[in-house]
Amino acid sequence: MTHESTAVGLASAYSNTTTASGDWWRDAVIYQVYVRSFADSDGDGIGDLRGVRSRLPHLARLGVDAVWLTPFYVSPQADGGYDVADYRAVDPLFGDLADAEELVRAAHALGLRVIVDVVPNHTSEQHPWFRAALAGEPGARERYLFRRGRGTDGDLPPNDWESIFGGPAWTRVADGEWYLHLFAPEQPDLDWTHPEVTAEFDSVLRFWLDLGVDGFRIDVAHGMVKAEGLPDIGRGAQATLIGSEPLPFFDQDGVHTIHRAWRRLLDSYEGPRIGVAEAWAPTSERLALYVRPDELHQAFNFRFLNCPWDPAAMRTVIDESLAATTAVGAPTTWVLSNHDVVRHVTRYGGGPQGLARARAAALLMLALPGSAYLYQGEELGLPEVTDLPDTARQDPAFRRGRHQIPTPRPEPDPQAGPEAGPEAGTWAGPEAGGGSGTGPEAGGGAGPEAALHTAPQAHTATRPEAGTGTGTGPEAAAASRPQAALHGTAEPNPTRPEAGNGDGDTPDLPTAPEADGQDGLRDGCRVPLPWAGAEPPYGFGPAGSWLPQPDAWAGLSVAAQTGDPHSTLELYRAALELRRALPGLGAPEAGGPADPCGMRWQSAPDGVLLFTRPGFACTLNTRPDPVELPAPGRPVLSSAPVETDGRTVRLPADSCTWWTP
Repeated sequence: MTHESTAVGLASAYSNTTTASGDWWRDAVIYQVYVRSFADSDGDGIGDLRGVRSRLPHLARLGVDAVWLTPFYVSPQADGGYDVADYRAVDPLFGDLADAEELVRAAHALGLRVIVDVVPNHTSEQHPWFRAALAGEPGARERYLFRRGRGTDGDLPPNDWESIFGGPAWTRVADGEWYLHLFAPEQPDLDWTHPEVTAEFDSVLRFWLDLGVDGFRIDVAHGMVKAEGLPDIGRGAQATLIGSEPLPFFDQDGVHTIHRAWRRLLDSYEGPRIGVAEAWAPTSERLALYVRPDELHQAFNFRFLNCPWDPAAMRTVIDESLAATTAVGAPTTWVLSNHDVVRHVTRYGGGPQGLARARAAALLMLALPGSAYLYQGEELGLPEVTDLPDTARQDPAFRRGRHQIPTPRPEPDPQAGPEAGPEAGTWAGPEAGGGSGTGPEAGGGAGPEAALHTAPQAHTATRPEAGTGTGTGPEAAAASRPQAALHGTAEPNPTRPEAGNGDGDTPDLPTAPEADGQDGLRDGCRVPLPWAGAEPPYGFGPAGSWLPQPDAWAGLSVAAQTGDPHSTLELYRAALELRRALPGLGAPEAGGPADPCGMRWQSAPDGVLLFTRPGFACTLNTRPDPVELPAPGRPVLSSAPVETDGRTVRLPADSCTWWTP
């Protein structure tokens, strides 16, 4: 008997209902909407809040529990909206505040909760606070991290910290002081020891909670507090250390005081309303601190996303992740793709093999204890778009290697010999390896003239999209650095009036190539979704899309896949409905201290993972060929057709199957 991969009858429209349990977030499936690329309501080629609202029925039918919206606040868009100029207003690019309110109401009517981004580590340089700081308003600079420089004339950065995007993490202003920006110069870091900063973000959170949102995804949740005295690190390539070594600007103990205060604020609202940490820490145990009972509800688990297609590696990541979060009584979160990494269909090899592995990985993820995050379009099996023309790309990192930026010359070390490198001096600049890319070639290979081109859609010439790098090319596996921590980048702007030495001339600052750090190819995972139709823009909007959609995507649209029992969309719909129906899935089951998740690994052939949960079993065959084993039950869902006689089963290559007794 052959069990087909999916059954349309398993999925019914609007089958999801609001979870009665106050712990809805523990087993929630949360769908990430990249607003710019989800749906366009007004024909400017850019997704917006009205577009999102119009497509909420798709998410309800899919069966997710909540929607996470990427930033839509007023912003110069130097970093894809993660440079916020007004935390309480919607950028006209995406609509207005009334659109946000209507979206929340419409989502709630469909049983969907809404989570929005909050960006507390830094503001935009166009934020009123920072403009006041540059204008010399008394006390304004105390909200940020301004410091005097080092060297005879203060012309060297205050310490050796590097921006996540490469180069120094400091920019000098006209009067000679420097300000800290762990990301782009357009994103000055806030000083969270200042009471006005604390009070302002309490007010911002209350503003959106009062509007009705159900929680926040906290950008750079590990970064708001810096080590006392801002000590040097003593080595370069600091972005490569994130998540593996202690750093004085990330994962300081003081951040937990902030998160405890926010948890009390969230708990004061009916819901519950939740906080989700985008946090990187050197160990799983350190990461688990963010989800202690009196702190945040979830923290992204990016180790699963970065895991190769290898059963031993997968099992290790799953075990260590569950152990760390279970120790503090929190659920684990799982994710395969997001707006900063190569889509997992492509990461797993692309083509039929990549799609087969992606479908199997989705079933594995949805069978694990805890909460899962889906990135828009993965339910359609979308691959990375790797052939975007240079003229269409909007990721500013694409042009980073094509500019020269002023770079402070390291101060000579009198103890060092003539051959001493940057580590021997007082500052390790871009030449020391800031960032983790591969230079200009990683951005697509275009010459300097490529930077002059912009996409034809409205806003794109002055509102560039931004994001983070994912490796050394479009097929890279995004495993070399903490991708999601690097939420964006900005094109260097050496003409910014507040930068420099105060007189518009920089004779002591020799130019150097922009530091490696981002490959500039993130646009490939952000191409707007195909909804229906035989040609672009496939129902994305009335006219065009800010990034061109492939001609081959007609068969991948929502309309084309709906009703096809073998489609990826129907596989996801069936999986999410079964996840709700089967008691052994979703939330961790109550069990003894040695088995708190109700999940047990079982013996299986090489290349196969087999685990059970109460009334449920899951098999994953990672081998490139079929494998036979005793049937662990009755197959109820599979990513590929499964042959079984009831006693034995022949698992297809690169497949995952769910079983019940």
